[in-house]
Amino acid sequence: MEVPLLLVDGHNLVFRAAYGFPAPIFSRDKTRDLTGIFGFFALLRVAIRDEIPAPPEVIVVFDGQEGSTARKEADDGYKANRPTDEDALKPILALPEVKRGLDAYGLPWIEIEDAEADDVIATLVHATPGRDRLIMSMDKDFYQLLDIPGARVLNTAMRSGRRLIGPDQVQERHDVTPTQWPCFRALCGDPSDNIPGVKGIGEKTAAAVLADGLSVEDLPESGRLTGAKGQRIRDAFDQVVAWRDLITVRSDVQVPMLPTGLPSPALPAPAEIVEKLGLW
Repeated sequence: MEVPLLLVDGHNLVFRAAYGFPAPIFSRDKTRDLTGIFGFFALLRVAIRDEIPAPPEVIVVFDGQEGSTARKEADDGYKANRPTDEDALKPILALPEVKRGLDAYGLPWIEIEDAEADDVIATLVHATPGRDRLIMSMDKDFYQLLDIPGARVLNTAMRSGRRLIGPDQVQERHDVTPTQWPCFRALCGDPSDNIPGVKGIGEKTAAAVLADGLSVEDLPESGRLTGAKGQRIRDAFDQVVAWRDLITVRSDVQVPMLPTGLPSPALPAPAEIVEKLGLW
């Protein structure tokens, strides 16, 4: 049986650990906040234990420091809503220790200076046909990859029974296909990336105009852009196409490594990892 591949959205997980962990974790002298690193490994270990039946090959992917530059040059509003205050630095400050922990236990990680994690993960998904590939992230942009056989999103922030997301779940929950996801989000907006969408167009309207597999390019001749809402889409059409292109992930990144097909070493309890790194 082929080893499942777990591709972890590294920044997404460390942000969730830093801000969403049940209780803060401090060093014994209370001078260091260890919630980010402790929570990262706790959440990753539990996900592997509870959601993946066979030991997976794990690769963690981080955003490069200049990863979003190209998209920001195309649209200066892209991710412009991300906070930059001191509190927002908490997960960023945990990253060096998270990477040290991954190295200490033989889990590979990738960070390409000029690439976003979404694009690196998309490249790895496309590079591993035939494998069961799980993308561990709360980021719904990965839904666009779920038309690829064997690819699913694992979101452990969701309740049990809803954490594994495939094409059927995307269709059931949003009434669009994975292939349509960038068009859908361009129409109704994506607050996480500061993409506003068309004013007055919510998820239901966006799904309705895209019904039967239409793309944004199909809409002007579809006969569906009627009334005030249809006119709003017509008026914003060029911007919608630009937003769609921003949301669409790349799958042609030159990556420094490819999956080996072998299971990764098992992770110990997060307290043991923190101890090994000398952080207590």
